[in-house]
Amino acid sequence: MSKIANFNQKLGARITSMVSTMWCAYIFAAIALVSLPGAIKSGSTVVIVSWIAQTFLQLVLLSIIMVGQNVQSASVEQKINETHEASLGEFELAKEARTIANQELSELKQISLEVHRVLRDIEGKIKA
Repeated sequence: MSKIANFNQKLGARITSMVSTMWCAYIFAAIALVSLPGAIKSGSTVVIVSWIAQTFLQLVLLSIIMVGQNVQSASVEQKINETHEASLGEFELAKEARTIANQELSELKQISLEVHRVLRDIEGKIKA
């Protein structure tokens, strides 16, 4: 990756982290409110609606939406981590169950060999 691309990514990430805060939303709201008296004094419905839509909502909602996305992302990440931990726990239980099953199978094989030996002994005594 080139130095310029690396710089651009770091700068973009830094700006995004700064804009995606409620403090930034408050600052944007204050900046937008500076032009509100002028919009009201114009007396034009188009200018007032334009101020609401293009100035206030775009500036303020940008930061608020980004904050909401961060909250949702953190929630999803927490659920993923919890699911991962639960899956690891289930995997460990399955490994333990498999180990126990293998031990039991080994014991059953040993018992089976002993039963066959006893049966051969009995069969040998009956024939004798």
